[in-house]
Amino acid sequence: MSGFRNFLQSGHSPTLFAAFLYFSFSCCIWVLNGAMAPFIGETFELSPAQKGLMLSVPIIAGALMRFPLGILSQYIGRKKATLVEMGLIAVAMLFGFFFVKSFNDLLAMGVLLGIAGASFGVALSLGSGWFPPQHKGLAMGLVGAGNVGTAVSVLVAPPLAQWLGWQAVYGVAAVAILIPMVVMVIFAKEPPDVDSHASFREHIACLFEKDGWVFSLIYGVTFGGFIGLTTFLPSYYYDQFGVSKVQAGQLTMLAAFMGAAVRIVGGWLSDRWGGVNTLTVVLLVVAVGLVLVGLSSGSLALTTLLLIVCFAALGAGNGALFQLVPLRWPLSTAVAGSMIGEIGALGGGLVPNAMGLSKQYLGSYLWGFVFFGALSLAMLGVMRVMQIRWTRTWAEKGGRARTSPASASTTYTAPRKAARP
Repeated sequence: MSGFRNFLQSGHSPTLFAAFLYFSFSCCIWVLNGAMAPFIGETFELSPAQKGLMLSVPIIAGALMRFPLGILSQYIGRKKATLVEMGLIAVAMLFGFFFVKSFNDLLAMGVLLGIAGASFGVALSLGSGWFPPQHKGLAMGLVGAGNVGTAVSVLVAPPLAQWLGWQAVYGVAAVAILIPMVVMVIFAKEPPDVDSHASFREHIACLFEKDGWVFSLIYGVTFGGFIGLTTFLPSYYYDQFGVSKVQAGQLTMLAAFMGAAVRIVGGWLSDRWGGVNTLTVVLLVVAVGLVLVGLSSGSLALTTLLLIVCFAALGAGNGALFQLVPLRWPLSTAVAGSMIGEIGALGGGLVPNAMGLSKQYLGSYLWGFVFFGALSLAMLGVMRVMQIRWTRTWAEKGGRARTSPASASTTYTAPRKAARP
């Protein structure tokens, strides 16, 4: 406990809490269509492919909005950017409450739900910005545990939809988003970890570097797998095992909650063991676990147990990767995190589509799980090659933070020099 107390005292804990709450509510709203998919699918009589499209739109839209929000936050401040976004979320929820009457309206609503999905990079950078490099992994893990909002969504939205009607849930969300807005205004404080003299090109340096794209692809497996499976699983449980709509949400919650909680452990472990080492184990577990999930489609209990293991690995991987981001881009973490979050989250859009197409054209969800397991192995190979250079330049062996002044200086200046024409 004394170690955790020292951690909190090394930064600004009210900002950390405000960022966590903001990210939690955003994640909850982002996956609303997935949480209510059995109700929505029944209303519009959707095919498996249509369900896949409906579920992927919010993920893809949220991914595409992350980088612009990160750029905005670099200029107006992260706290102000969160308030702008939450105001837009409230407006989007009112659209869903009043105007979703057809499948095309539902797809438009998916785009608006993406506004909530844009919160990622700004939330993590805001929450961790007051903390020193040796504690950023844990700080980002704590904020990133706001992924628990996805578990809350799949647990709470189905009973609300059954009680009030699924469209009324959007209206509830419009009111609920006021809670993190008030907390953000009162408790959050803008961190100082921004180079105010950096040019626009220096802010977006990660776009022109291999490391940014490699991180994004790995994140496409870890977070993409997390958000994509969370969105897809209520439909999978309902269609594959014949459970009720509410039970499908409850079973999904078990896995999603595990993924969100273990993200903290992933960040903490990576601070000590190294992000690269942690990701190596994570990607192996995900690859094997997802294939086994596809093969266990006849057993509800075994499927749920395997999914809990997979989600634990995915959560740890999310924490591990974002332990590395502030080491690589210490002065533009919000932009780098948003860019990686944007491209990485696009991987989540592949999951519902791959599953829907696999079921509709191959007769089984198995090959969707196999496809994503193969992507995990591919990203493991890429990372093991790239980490040779990482540990020679900006990270210690295994992906830990460098502690010597000389090493720290190299880490802080190298990205900016590389970005200049």
